[in-house]
Amino acid sequence: MAGGNPVSGEDRYARQIAVPAFGERGQHAVRAARVAVVGAGGLAATAAPALVGAGIGRLTLFDGDRVDRTNLHRQVLFREEDAGRLKAEVAVERLSALNPEVELVARTRFLEPDGLGAELDGHDLVLDCADRFSVSYSLSDYGRGQGVPLVSASVTGLSGYAGAFCGAAPSLHAVFPDLPVRAGSCASEGVLGPVVGLLGNLQAQMTLGILAGLEPSPLGQLVTVEAPGWRFGGFRFDRAPEPEGAARLCFLGPAEIREEDFVLDVRGPQEGPALAPQAVRIPWEEVGPHGPLPAPGQRAVIGCCSGVRAQLAARRLARTWQGETCLVATGPAPGLPA
Repeated sequence: MAGGNPVSGEDRYARQIAVPAFGERGQHAVRAARVAVVGAGGLAATAAPALVGAGIGRLTLFDGDRVDRTNLHRQVLFREEDAGRLKAEVAVERLSALNPEVELVARTRFLEPDGLGAELDGHDLVLDCADRFSVSYSLSDYGRGQGVPLVSASVTGLSGYAGAFCGAAPSLHAVFPDLPVRAGSCASEGVLGPVVGLLGNLQAQMTLGILAGLEPSPLGQLVTVEAPGWRFGGFRFDRAPEPEGAARLCFLGPAEIREEDFVLDVRGPQEGPALAPQAVRIPWEEVGPHGPLPAPGQRAVIGCCSGVRAQLAARRLARTWQGETCLVATGPAPGLPA
């Protein structure tokens, strides 16, 4: 109502405190929480405002990208005049106006597998809104190792999922041991904005449920959305086994490649410079018993843009060589899809 008193303190959160399962105890837990949001795109555009509106204590937003007009249909935190500006900075400006009581931090850089610990330590929960499978699996590795819950979502076209992993639940690897053969992104395969918003709100609801200790816990729950058939589904995965050894995907940052590593770069020459000076460039279909093989005890590192071809190559390599294998996802070369 226009002209009323400013909303603050208990008044601001009165309606959610009135929910019996949430109450004052839930509000205090949310207020004390430190949450990291990785990616400031379409998922974060709905998840972050919901959490800020709920009075999260501190929210740190990581994204090194800039606002693009082609994304405005789903990245609804941004406006036409924001084109070209850093997403994280613009998002924090808008979120601050929504709730000045929340501590907001913009990190205008992308997170890479080799820098997660330094950036994420001290957070109570991580939201994966990155739209990059290599980042999602790396966040899962961090969450599993540190006991930090990870609320992850992915969407392309008219379908997607949201799930709560790690912490007291199995990791993303346990539910998705393999990258999908077509690991497209919103940029490469297209997406409708409302589907992204729906899944972003599911992420926010799961986050509040975890922080407030709601039962049943969102941890160990996957929710699926299939808009073409207007179907919601899902399942619990509390007892899903963790893949180990060669069956477990492991992503590295390019800076983590060592001189002594056996490196295969399965990208084409037009997709960027070689991963490392010792890298052998070879199509993923040619990796295997008749191609180059690591020496005994050597670590194999296989790289491509998204991680999909690298994973396929790693599976082929594993048929004849059992050793440590890690993947690198470089991101797409300018003007090329991932």
